[in-house]
Amino acid sequence: MNRKAIILAAGQGKRMKSQHSKVMQTILNEPMLEHVIRECEKVNTSMIEVIVGHQKEEIIDYFKDRIHTAVQEPQLGTGHALMCSNQLKDEEGLVLITYGDVPCVRSETFERVFTLAESVDALIVSAKLDDAGSYGRIVRNDHNHVIGIVEAKDASESQRLIQEINTGIICFNQKKLFKHLKELQNNNAQKEYYLTDMIEIFVSHGYRVDALIIEDMNEVMGVNDRVQLAQATKVIQKRINEHWMNEGVTLIDPENTWIDAKSKLASDCVIEPSVTLINATLHDHVKVLGNAFIKNSTIHAHVVIDRSHVIDSTVGAHTQVGPHAHLRNHCEIGEHCRIGNYVEMKNTRFGDHSKSAHLTYLGDAVVGKHVNIGCGVVTVNYDGKHKHITTIKDGAFIGSNANLVAPITIGENALVAAGSTLTKDVEDQAMGIARAHQVNKPDKGQSYKNK
Repeated sequence: MNRKAIILAAGQGKRMKSQHSKVMQTILNEPMLEHVIRECEKVNTSMIEVIVGHQKEEIIDYFKDRIHTAVQEPQLGTGHALMCSNQLKDEEGLVLITYGDVPCVRSETFERVFTLAESVDALIVSAKLDDAGSYGRIVRNDHNHVIGIVEAKDASESQRLIQEINTGIICFNQKKLFKHLKELQNNNAQKEYYLTDMIEIFVSHGYRVDALIIEDMNEVMGVNDRVQLAQATKVIQKRINEHWMNEGVTLIDPENTWIDAKSKLASDCVIEPSVTLINATLHDHVKVLGNAFIKNSTIHAHVVIDRSHVIDSTVGAHTQVGPHAHLRNHCEIGEHCRIGNYVEMKNTRFGDHSKSAHLTYLGDAVVGKHVNIGCGVVTVNYDGKHKHITTIKDGAFIGSNANLVAPITIGENALVAAGSTLTKDVEDQAMGIARAHQVNKPDKGQSYKNK
């Protein structure tokens, strides 16, 4: 049966106290709404429509062609949001109604909902609580069929004792939903149209309504403020981390390890505390030491990343990075390399078996194989208007405290003397040296100290 989803995301979320839409607040570096959409996509929905309102441009710009949108202005309740739908009227199939601020529902749950909904006309996702509090109660008849949802403020004394509550997520027979949607009324103090009233309408037409009792209330946690945002983040963090541990990854301190949903880790990786991985791919036997940050990068097998930042880059196998190194802007690091402490590389290709042990900046550079970069080397790549390339060929040795003023090429097996500032190319196997002459003045040092 054809599956579609409508995600309600028009609210402002005033309790967030933010200039941004509530559903665009981030969980593990992605908007809340991204988590909902991704889980809907996993269950083969043929179309996802997001009902937008407040800050709609932000949502539309972020998701682009992945979703259809309809605008709800003004916001007159959840039922009114469905009335604003542009895409789904008069079509066959199932339509799942969920929420952009309920980011923890798993695709497995959505799959169960769609499967069970095939045999009924509407399926509510419900849960059982010892104290149902202010939640709407699921009312069933003597045959255990759902006949309505009663709000807590409208519930009778006996209905208040009901422990089964409505989570707000409902899957409908699509054609029947939109056929009867016009029957919704706003006869309430708020003058709003409520989605939950569709259950009573369905029952009045003799339609079958059932409920799936969800076991984990964390899945249907709503996020209305930043405290609840942090709580939802912890739920998703725990879920992702447990997945990777079950796949053979060692997380020394899962509670303080942050891995986003796009990252991919191979078995036998070891992740120490306070590591953040965002859209990172780690191959076999990678070890990431504490406080490292890896984003949009691929780390090949047997690499050690030691308390370093790696962004938009690739690190080849058997390489060591750090401590406190910084690779950014599309660096490509070869195999069996050493990138030491306080080394920064930007838009640099660094060949196999090459080394830069400490305190160096390589920007817009192409470095060959078996190159040694001494301490304090700087590629002077920016003239104030344009960036220029430094090329260092295979086997070159760059002495400490050298400045290579780009554009410049250091030839194969060439040597740059320590302390040099070079502005001209150095030929293959040659030595480049550019220093002021040293002058020693007898007794001058002692007389200076005696002042």
